Amino acid sequence: MKKSSGSQVLRMLSLFSGCGGMDLGFEGEFVCHRKSVPSDSGWIEKAIDGDWVMLKKNRFETVFANDILEEACLTWNQYMSRFGKDPSIYHLESIVDLVKRHRAGEKVFPEGIDLVTGGFPCQDFSVAGKRLGFESHTSHDGTKLPQEVPSEENRGKLYFWMKQVIDIVKPKIFIAENVKGLTNLGNVKEIIQRDFAQADGDGYIVLPPRVLHAGNYGVPETRERVIFIGIRRSALKREVCAAMENGDIPAEYDPYPAQTHKYTKDSTGDLPFVTCRDVFEGLKEPEESDDLSQRFYSKAKYMGKHCQGQAEIHLDGLGPTIRSEHHGNIEYRRLSAQHGGKMTEELEAGLPERRLTPRECALIQTFPPDYPFVSHKENSKRFKVSQSGAYKVIGNAVPPLLAYNIARRLQTLWPIYFG
Repeated sequence: MKKSSGSQVLRMLSLFSGCGGMDLGFEGEFVCHRKSVPSDSGWIEKAIDGDWVMLKKNRFETVFANDILEEACLTWNQYMSRFGKDPSIYHLESIVDLVKRHRAGEKVFPEGIDLVTGGFPCQDFSVAGKRLGFESHTSHDGTKLPQEVPSEENRGKLYFWMKQVIDIVKPKIFIAENVKGLTNLGNVKEIIQRDFAQADGDGYIVLPPRVLHAGNYGVPETRERVIFIGIRRSALKREVCAAMENGDIPAEYDPYPAQTHKYTKDSTGDLPFVTCRDVFEGLKEPEESDDLSQRFYSKAKYMGKHCQGQAEIHLDGLGPTIRSEHHGNIEYRRLSAQHGGKMTEELEAGLPERRLTPRECALIQTFPPDYPFVSHKENSKRFKVSQSGAYKVIGNAVPPLLAYNIARRLQTLWPIYFG
């Protein structure tokens, strides 16, 4: 991947990387819909065919990534290899095992890290799950814990292992991401904020976390995520550190990005929100497509309107929050008239009832149209990454465009913070 002209590269260590939504957003240089980007932002590198544009390269460069899902590793490498990324920088291993190996004397994590990012697992904090939080009965490697009392290595406490990575590599900034439901689960948000602040011996100012609605940033999705940002005290300019520690952060130092689009009532964005129709324009129906991520999709039958995922999307609105499990809960691109479908023109044209394809889910998440999710093994019709695996990693991801907004704000503030 080419470097941003005239700027020093900022080395990024990515944890819980998945298929690379955060990594791609921070690195930039990917295709997105023209309506998702303010025309006066200076973010557009060039126009692409139709309504698509190439975003500019950012200063951030991923030098380490990890996840426990094989399909996440495969999809990440399939896309990032085009930028010369060595597959060896992606570690298909639990963060717990990586930290243990490093503590035992093995050099696991690279030096000279400027930024750590991580979307620590959200299943135990999500309102769609059992909301066990810190008391998760799932281990760090995805298996079930045999003991009745959850250990420090359960899935709900993996943020604390992210904190240990921060202890080790001492980045100038870290970004941690999770579901909005975490903010409504007792005092979990405050505990996590306090624990992160203790990294490197109380070395970080952890700003009050904020919930960002993706629709306010040009993403055609009703996705809300809580973002924690921590900044190393010793790296900050003295006046910036003093201003941040006073509590009320001056606007000129605020690292959270300004909203660009208006979806929620209190949004300060100026642009109209981006719709599913916008990003689906020109997309062929599965039976006509050569794109494996569009051709293969969930054939789970309709299970009744009272079950999760049995709704038809609104083409002129935002898409649903894409979920990582697709056992019949991926929403419908269109329903039949019998099941209450409202896309009369499409139904009258003979288009069948079907669920969203992985490609459609990925476009809702703002992954570029050429990101290869479903793939076959070389010289074979057998799947390397199936549609089931594709849905999983897409649903787990941070929307790249939301990450890009955060990255551009931090890139602007970097010389102001650190000189």
